[in-house]
Amino acid sequence: MILLPPLLLFIMDTIAMIAIYLITTLSLNIQYGYTGIADFGKSAGVAVGAYVVGAIPGRVLMAFLAIEGDYIKDNTPIVSAINSVLSVDVALAIGTLMLGLALAAGLGALFGYVASYPVARLKGEYLAIFMLAISEAMRYIFNYYTPVVGGPYGVTVPDPFKFITSAYGGQLRLIFASVVILIISIGMFYYAERLARSPLGRTLRAIRDCDVAAEVLGKDVASYRMKIMVLSSAMAAIAGALYAFYTLYVAAIAYDRVTWTFWPWTILILGGMANNVGVVIGTILFVVVTRLIIIFKRSLEPILPFDVIWLEYILFGLMLILVLMFRPEGILPEKPTKTIEFEKIKERRARKGRSHGKASS
Repeated sequence: MILLPPLLLFIMDTIAMIAIYLITTLSLNIQYGYTGIADFGKSAGVAVGAYVVGAIPGRVLMAFLAIEGDYIKDNTPIVSAINSVLSVDVALAIGTLMLGLALAAGLGALFGYVASYPVARLKGEYLAIFMLAISEAMRYIFNYYTPVVGGPYGVTVPDPFKFITSAYGGQLRLIFASVVILIISIGMFYYAERLARSPLGRTLRAIRDCDVAAEVLGKDVASYRMKIMVLSSAMAAIAGALYAFYTLYVAAIAYDRVTWTFWPWTILILGGMANNVGVVIGTILFVVVTRLIIIFKRSLEPILPFDVIWLEYILFGLMLILVLMFRPEGILPEKPTKTIEFEKIKERRARKGRSHGKASS
């Protein structure tokens, strides 16, 4: 058993949460920051990924390993038997992780595709309320329908990092899982940056700024919005799947509108919309401040005139108000799209004219 410093474990746990929230907020930034789709139901996309991890990999491993029983009623002994195999079979453990992420992305994309039909036609507050209603309805349906993820009791999920625990102890499992989640989030960030700098990114900005003008110029606005819904929902589902694999537990009611919708919106506004680097800064700031509040809020209990349970909400609400008042563009504002300088255009025209003159002579 390897014992690591508590500060290192705290830092790695914080990094894992930063990475998960970064993926979630990047998906929201692609939706709203670049395309103008106001999604107040981001928790639904995250929940899809978590529900997939809670419902499918364990049942697949049950069938593969010929383990009998009811996955919901006998969840603890079944998952314990699965983990005993994953602790010695590294290939199966990695396959479980990849299967969970692939299924989460696929079903998240399917959810985005289904939800995109009204999204392609609704705008503004109508779209926001529609997505909020979907997320809340889905949360309560799965909370009261127990066969999927155990309803209000939740389910324990197989641990794809169990081989680390068996070899080096539970503390190194946290380190390894945090590093894997961080690598995946860096890949997501790289993809989001490439998308933003591509011609597609400029098209999305045009649709956000004036969808009528974009449509006049020949862009299929409804099709672009549907594709972005599919992409962002798949990214959010991957974040939910990673969170489920990291915590090893899925409860339907846990994916609420505050934690997985309001907080990503707060991060996006704080860091800067349509700026992925700003999203990174906002995510780090948000998660670190949240962790510090959780650690020190009890020591402030004697001097606060209210229950410390509300301190986190009050501070971030106040921070959000101040940002909107004094820096509404966020910490890092959106960078303007680079175009060809006018002098270069004149130079190219002159060069083209000289080449035509030589050809005619």
